[in-house]
Amino acid sequence: MKILLNGIGRIGKAILRIALEEKSFEIVALNELNSDIENITYSINYDSTYGKLDDAFRVNDYFIQNKSAEIEILNYDNLADIDLKSLDIDIIVDASGSKVNTAEFKKLNVKAVFLTHPNKNADINVILGINEEELNLDIHKVISTSSCNATALLPVLKLIDDNKGIEYGDITTVHPLLNHQKVLDSGCIGNYVRDVECNFEFGRSSTQNIIPSRTTTIEACSYVMPNINNNIISSSSFRVPTDTVGVINVILFLKEECTKDEIIDLCEDYAENQKFDIFLNNKQSLVSSDFKAESYTTILDHRFTDVKQKKMLKLVVWYDNEWGYASKVVDIITQIKNIYHLNG
Repeated sequence: MKILLNGIGRIGKAILRIALEEKSFEIVALNELNSDIENITYSINYDSTYGKLDDAFRVNDYFIQNKSAEIEILNYDNLADIDLKSLDIDIIVDASGSKVNTAEFKKLNVKAVFLTHPNKNADINVILGINEEELNLDIHKVISTSSCNATALLPVLKLIDDNKGIEYGDITTVHPLLNHQKVLDSGCIGNYVRDVECNFEFGRSSTQNIIPSRTTTIEACSYVMPNINNNIISSSSFRVPTDTVGVINVILFLKEECTKDEIIDLCEDYAENQKFDIFLNNKQSLVSSDFKAESYTTILDHRFTDVKQKKMLKLVVWYDNEWGYASKVVDIITQIKNIYHLNG
């Protein structure tokens, strides 16, 4: 299966590195607005968060090569301008972080386009462990792989809702800083994904502050499970000066009574029977950096699992917002390859 990766930012780079490790599909082309191929190669080979690439790429004309891959580097503003047929592309993975026109993506001459962000206009939003079996390339062309937060949170919300019923609740995400934030105080920052024209707080120094923010986590969850929505679960977020690994504090009021041990048993049973690396149950004395480059995306820290008055449940969920999320994107695409026997 031949992939065009659009964008080599934080998520795009993680997808590329994981795909190279797992060899589950072939990334044959990379489209990037940065026209400096030497700089693209450098940014792939060296990473301050995950370290240097052992099998480093080198530049060969308009390609980058290492021992296991040869990737053509493209520099187009618009995917529609790329001759996808001559490249024999099966699937596009859009990790550009740019605003997309799903109607235009549906016209592209490929079997599917995957978006690495939630999108209500996509044919389907997919979270592994929830609805990946509904994915059907006969009817789904533009496919969202949701967000890192929703990917971490929704599997445990579904487990609790299926077994105890969720009445209402609240979540708080503690999220590492992102590239659109500023190192030192500056002007406000717009965010089209959140329909924010001028966010004052994101213009403040990301290295000196804990920055409060709105989060689209529950909205993203609702695209996959409509009954999990902003009407029953409130949410907020804090950006903190760390490079990767987020955590979600979850408070749920349940319809049925439960005990702490019962909830932990549910989580452990799920982990024992899961098909993909989703649930990881932790009871050790760990901190955020201990979960860096972890492929499991719903890491339940049972040191803090608690139940009050038999119906109020508290959970703490860790996740690597870059590597963990990217690993789920790779898993979803690999499943598509296996179902539809896409071998290039």
